[in-house]
Amino acid sequence: MRTYLDHNATTPLRVKARDAMIAAMDVCGNPSSVHAEGRAAKALVEKSRQTLATALGADGADIVFTSSATEAAALALMGRNLVGSDVEHDAVRSWIDSDLSADRNGIVTVKDASQTCLQMANSETGVLQDLPPGLAVSDVTQAFGKLPIAFNWLGADMAIVSAHKLGGPKGIGALIMKRGTDIPAQLKGGGQEMGRRAGTENVIGIAGFAAAASAAMADLENGTWQRVETLRDLLEKRLETADPETIFVGNGAKRLPNTSCIATPGWKGETQVMQMDLAGYAISAGSACSSGKVKSSNVLTAMGYDEVTASSAIRVSLGPETTEQDVMGFADKWLALKEKFRARAA
Repeated sequence: MRTYLDHNATTPLRVKARDAMIAAMDVCGNPSSVHAEGRAAKALVEKSRQTLATALGADGADIVFTSSATEAAALALMGRNLVGSDVEHDAVRSWIDSDLSADRNGIVTVKDASQTCLQMANSETGVLQDLPPGLAVSDVTQAFGKLPIAFNWLGADMAIVSAHKLGGPKGIGALIMKRGTDIPAQLKGGGQEMGRRAGTENVIGIAGFAAAASAAMADLENGTWQRVETLRDLLEKRLETADPETIFVGNGAKRLPNTSCIATPGWKGETQVMQMDLAGYAISAGSACSSGKVKSSNVLTAMGYDEVTASSAIRVSLGPETTEQDVMGFADKWLALKEKFRARAA
């Protein structure tokens, strides 16, 4: 029996997303074709685009479907010379100058919003940023589906999202843009996606993305994430009671309701991940896109943590189906392993 506590890396596919994708498999036309089959595929893409716009509070904005949030980041940022900080995801950091600083809680000081890319929520710590008006780009990948979002009220020119972080399929993302925002296409060819991203649309993935986004909005409305936050707080209280020296990174700031970043200096994060994996618990030692790389977290070092602590953190990220039994079982096993680590280090 395994327990999945790595929802910030990816989420299980929602039933509604799976059903939508299966139905889309029977839509055989190319959305760019003018015959009936092509028009049916095009109609499904556009219906899905509107569903996603509604979920994002982005009516009146342009939504460009991409292969991932990483591609959306490249489309938004390539050649822009924007600034940001080292708490950003690597997909963003690859295109910006990391000139901005973050405090101990991971809050970034913005100097010129119009020249800045700033995430809404951090994937490793869950820390939430207050987005200033006039922001150039925001990565809202981790926040979308866990928090109410209205793009039209964010004050950003562009936002980056991904389907598989909220129960949709992998391999589909989107860039949300204020109407009239001008960006050069990186993929050129047939002129799909309003000329901004050529290539035949991933109709099946787009249908799954829209269905997952709609289901995620229902979760927000029925209090699912308040329940998850209660479980997250219960977990942290259990660990803190057992060991008051436990470090919860970013807990002095507002955080995503599902995320705990826990550091035990000297106990390597990757070691903890392997030990908990053997015990039946899936967690991570940071962003999944950086897994397998033996290095300290750039997010934690940007927050001022030393190399030892930054390399000794794990991320536990809960989901809508997580139970109290799941988090208490994790706590019991992790604390037992921690005692063994302390004994060896003594």
